[in-house]
Amino acid sequence: MFRGLPIIHHSPFFVGGVIALNLSGLKFGGVFSGFKRRLSSISPVRDVIVYPLPEDSHVLRDYWVCEPYARVVVAEDVSGEVKYYVLEEPLTFLERGILDRVVSFIVRERDPPKGDVDKVKFVVSEAEALMSKYRRLRPPSEDSKRKILYYVARELAGFGVIHPLMLDPNIEDISCNGVGVPIYVYHRDFESLPTNIVFLDEDALDNFIIRLSHLAGKHVSSANPVVDATLPGKHRLAATFMREVSNFGSSFCIRKFRENPFSIVELISMGTVNEWIAAYLWLIVENKMSVMVLGGTGAGKTTMLNAILSLVRPELKLVTVEETAEINIPHENWVSFVSREELEFSGVKARSIRLFDLVKTSLRYRPDYLIVGEIRGEEAYVLFQALATGHGGMSTMHADSLDYAVKRLTSPPMNISKVYLPLMNVWLHIERMTDFKIGGHKSVRRVRSIWELNSDGEEVLVAEWVPEGFFNVNFEDSFILGRISRKTGFSMDELISEIDVRAKYLRNLLSRGVLSHRSVAEAVRNYYKSYVGGVHLLKVKPHGGG
Repeated sequence: MFRGLPIIHHSPFFVGGVIALNLSGLKFGGVFSGFKRRLSSISPVRDVIVYPLPEDSHVLRDYWVCEPYARVVVAEDVSGEVKYYVLEEPLTFLERGILDRVVSFIVRERDPPKGDVDKVKFVVSEAEALMSKYRRLRPPSEDSKRKILYYVARELAGFGVIHPLMLDPNIEDISCNGVGVPIYVYHRDFESLPTNIVFLDEDALDNFIIRLSHLAGKHVSSANPVVDATLPGKHRLAATFMREVSNFGSSFCIRKFRENPFSIVELISMGTVNEWIAAYLWLIVENKMSVMVLGGTGAGKTTMLNAILSLVRPELKLVTVEETAEINIPHENWVSFVSREELEFSGVKARSIRLFDLVKTSLRYRPDYLIVGEIRGEEAYVLFQALATGHGGMSTMHADSLDYAVKRLTSPPMNISKVYLPLMNVWLHIERMTDFKIGGHKSVRRVRSIWELNSDGEEVLVAEWVPEGFFNVNFEDSFILGRISRKTGFSMDELISEIDVRAKYLRNLLSRGVLSHRSVAEAVRNYYKSYVGGVHLLKVKPHGGG
């Protein structure tokens, strides 16, 4: 199915104005303005080519992303190269003609809907009305009609040729490096893969960058050729325009946002952590200890941070500060701040709102936990000042070890004095790797090490993943558990026993299929409800319901 000749796309439809909507359970992000002036300039050149799946390919994975119109096949060709194929139900010549006329009519004759209107339903409704009104726009069958409506939504309220990639939950990022080379994706199971989609024309790629920029509510031009923004659905966009800053012309990278983040139980099931490390982190955040997540790009720092935050007690107040909204937690008592670039309204400039400003503002909200999505500048100083005044804190930073993290923190522009570093109690290093024990193509994330810093700034290693495939834990030497012991009056043995109780509780959730972020957060609430007479820690009865 879907094999044959390559599909040539002639000048995709490019539109502008932000929406993020849903049709038949599938989410679309799209735009619907600024299209008319481009429509007249469309030229009949081969803009984008989608290569078919070769007949002699060895299929490794095959699944739908929008049944029955778009599917994905990960396959190995005869040379041994693994590729990612987007296979959409092709349009016939008649269907393509109807689609072009319907889209052209909607864009030329209809104004974009105003207010809180589902734009996908709007364009589909308009298309159906046109098909009913005009005989020459009537598809030959109901199946043909539904297929055309899929493409209408894809073009006018979606991401065009990369729309199936945006629908694929297994894709972490999508990148285009220029004309004549395939778009690449990072697949959760197969890592970096070339796709069968190739831009052939520089103008088409330039227009696509404009489209993505408009989706994100940003302007891009030769004078402003770099875009760093957020697309509908909280996907992060980085793009360059034309050859102003790139020798290969326009380029883009979309880092996809997972709407339903991984829970701590899912991370246990994937082997990122084990249940004892998860239970240790649970006890740590319950007692408002601070946590720093370290790792490289794409290592899973924000994923880990989201999972840890699902363990926070439901009554605690959380304030998050980010450049791009990536933290997503099922917590009611939560305030979310996002920084803002400098804006200009009618010639009057509005100043930028930096992370530094927001971190200072957040302290006036009296948070139990202040979470900074990523520290890299002067906001680090304010965060550590907050820790010094008794607030709990969490953050992430780019570093491949505790040693490098300390060097970054104590150097410009962060300039944190070493005497303040023990205020960040727990330092967790997560890493993305290929685990050859479970297959050479399998990309995994593992918490490599967890350290604590004692009052003298000395490292205490409390957990470590070893290449044999398991975790070593050493809670007996934990400095932070010792602090909790003095704070609560429970002995170290009692605290370690409590970690074991919680580890079994988390393992029980996994065995019962309680996996989603929200359901795990609810299970944490239920655990606290099972306290007998409000007695803390040891008197807990593991709650069977979850």
